[in-house]
Amino acid sequence: MIALKALSNNKLRGFLTMLGIIIGVGSVITMLAIGQGSKKSIQAEISEMGSNMIMIMPGSNRMGGVKMSSDDMQSLKIQDYESILEKAAYVQCVSPLVQSSSQAIYGANNTPTSAYGVNADYLEIRQYKISDGEMFTDQDIKTAAKVCIVGATVVSNLFTNGENPLGKTIRFGSIPFRIIGVLESKGYNSMGMDQDDMIIAPYTTVQKRILAITYIQEIVCSALSEEYTDQAIDEITDILRSNHKLKEDASDDFEIRSQEEMSSMMTSTSDLMTTLLAAVAAISLLVGGIGIMNIMYVSVTERTKEIGLRMSIGARGRDILLQFLIESMLLSITGGLIGVLFGIGAAYVVKFLANYPIAIQAWTVLLSFLVCTATGIFFGWYPAKKAANLDPIEAIRYE
Repeated sequence: MIALKALSNNKLRGFLTMLGIIIGVGSVITMLAIGQGSKKSIQAEISEMGSNMIMIMPGSNRMGGVKMSSDDMQSLKIQDYESILEKAAYVQCVSPLVQSSSQAIYGANNTPTSAYGVNADYLEIRQYKISDGEMFTDQDIKTAAKVCIVGATVVSNLFTNGENPLGKTIRFGSIPFRIIGVLESKGYNSMGMDQDDMIIAPYTTVQKRILAITYIQEIVCSALSEEYTDQAIDEITDILRSNHKLKEDASDDFEIRSQEEMSSMMTSTSDLMTTLLAAVAAISLLVGGIGIMNIMYVSVTERTKEIGLRMSIGARGRDILLQFLIESMLLSITGGLIGVLFGIGAAYVVKFLANYPIAIQAWTVLLSFLVCTATGIFFGWYPAKKAANLDPIEAIRYE
């Protein structure tokens, strides 16, 4: 009661003292909510792309002492795709991939886009679905048929009058393609790429009619499930090394990447950024704690005579210690509660105004609250101890 009465006598000073704690707790909760939201968003998007997806690309190599990029390499052949399809027990789906960028044209409309040459398994690997029409067939692949599936962005850019694109013929560069299907929209991913801005065609069509190449640029696979990704990678590595007749001491002329690896890398980066943001925000808690200690010092000085009088009529040192410690804890706990509400509110403001994903977790709120309580005890202890150690006679004489 004495502690509450002392704080109520100086409401404005108490609020200003709590302000550092309020800002600190609120900032920590907001920063952690943004960081956790970003992490969950990345994980959801990678899962949407296919969490068990494996990408095989030509590896960099050296020729005449000069390091060649993977774009210059032609180490992946159709035979590699066929071998993986036949021999890899832990691989569920596999597709060759060749890609070209150019203008797509329909009537007076045109738009820059990319054509992906794949097989029917590609849709399952990348978690795409057809909203209208159908997928091309194995016969279309064998004959390098000029048919395609288009994304929603291509449709909106080319068919501006709302025409049904099915059956229409568009040109990609100089090659005509008949549209036989439209993909369901997937929107933008976390890296800002439009997943609907694409044309999908038989890989033989893109390979022969557009690029005029015999090799393939990439192979994409999906493991039986996410937990079998490592076994699938080992199988693929053995198959490709055997196909390419590489000696035991020779390095691979291909590179294998998995979504699990990408997810781990991106979430670790997100965790690091979240930690840095939270650490910067936590500085406000330190400042708030120093503010509490400063005000408690002032309070001890102002109330020196009161402390002397209380001790002279029987108050013990631990009673004085407890009184001032309770005052500092009340300041920090009240500031912490207001800071929690402020932090949650600020996180939702960020979500609605900036359209940024957030995830408020119970442990972040609890941790922030416990830290601010500990801050009150830690920074309130020394002034309280000083008050408890005052000499009653000297305290009564203090002016």
